[in-house]
Amino acid sequence: MTDATIRPATADDLEALLRIQRAASTTAFQHIFPPDKYPFPDDAVREEWREGLETDEIHVAEQDKEPVGVVRIGREYLAQLYVLPEHQGTGIGSVLHDLALERLRAHGHAEAKLWTLEHNSDARRFYERRGWALTGTTRVVPYPPNPIDVQYAKAL
Repeated sequence: MTDATIRPATADDLEALLRIQRAASTTAFQHIFPPDKYPFPDDAVREEWREGLETDEIHVAEQDKEPVGVVRIGREYLAQLYVLPEHQGTGIGSVLHDLALERLRAHGHAEAKLWTLEHNSDARRFYERRGWALTGTTRVVPYPPNPIDVQYAKAL
């Protein structure tokens, strides 16, 4: 598995959260958001993390005291889960996923939900292997070129 340590995120982690999401997203979503046409929206994403640190539960995975993954839990949602590309496949994503479900249960939720890009096949396989099922609900992503997100749910 992994030798990562998991800890609650703090305001001091803001730039690390942005860095992890940027690295994971620009690698995984190149076919959806070609970087030459759609530069990563650093300022908007930084602000989303800043707000999340005030309103949601966020945990950071570290290896050798360096942040390598993050999970954000908000309301009944596994809201965000990112792992640096060079650490994917090491079990960090699974540990963060399982922590999110544990925390959602602890908050009294009987069901968890999440959104992922329709054409993010790696993430969809990751969640489906863990028992998540499509709900049939979709939404338009607010960042150009405005792809579609699909919603998943899982009983807790």
